[in-house]
Amino acid sequence: DPVPPLQVIRPEPCHVCGSRIRFGKTATKCCQCQLLLHTKCREQCPSLCTPRPHHHAWPREGMLADFAPSTPPLVPALVVQCVTEVETRGLTETGLYRVPGAEQLVREWKRKLLRAGGTLPALSSVTDIHVVCGVLKDFLRGLKEPLGEGTASPLTLLPGTATDIPDDAASNTALCHVVSKLPPANRDTLAFLMLHLLRVSHSPDCKMDVLNLSRVFGPTLVGHSTANPTPLAIMEDTPRQCKVVARLLSLPPSFWRGFVETEQENLVPM
Repeated sequence: DPVPPLQVIRPEPCHVCGSRIRFGKTATKCCQCQLLLHTKCREQCPSLCTPRPHHHAWPREGMLADFAPSTPPLVPALVVQCVTEVETRGLTETGLYRVPGAEQLVREWKRKLLRAGGTLPALSSVTDIHVVCGVLKDFLRGLKEPLGEGTASPLTLLPGTATDIPDDAASNTALCHVVSKLPPANRDTLAFLMLHLLRVSHSPDCKMDVLNLSRVFGPTLVGHSTANPTPLAIMEDTPRQCKVVARLLSLPPSFWRGFVETEQENLVPM
């Protein structure tokens, strides 16, 4: 009893052929027994199976680690599926992540994905790719702390350190150090998103350069300078948040790939 195709987060062997299904690849999972298999192997799967317990739904909100898989790269399935869908059919859309999707559809699909837990419904049935973008942004905004924060070294500290260092090379070194000290799930997901946003910025059809993307994602990814910011503080923080994301996007892709390509077979979808 297969469900619609889903993206693999943790590399697992196909139940039919035995070869590994790689990170980010499309696979099929049985609704009853939860066995995973290549889409091409579906016809060869035995028809009888033994039901297993269903996945628990994810919380409506939480820390990023609450949504992450148990093995690296620690990128939530929802993030991988949204990014993969956007890269599959969205890189020719003007204003990707800037043009809003219908709010009601964004809420409905976010709720549906969170309720599904680890077995996500396919996003290919979402006609408007801007809705998929909206789901990803709304998920990141709904976290209990911004992605760029963590107990070890929050990105909110960057203005006084890495981003204000006049020398670019020294600034990048400091920035890399801060990122590497983030909690693993935050770090891996940030790396996965940066690689994705770089691909968006390189698409001439999207017309979303680094500056535009940093304006969209600055307030979403980077926290405020105080725990309970006033309206004035929020207004003053916005340019700083955008600057941080712009600097993150200026780091070499090889730096980000080092966090998500944990093994040869565990590649980010290209």
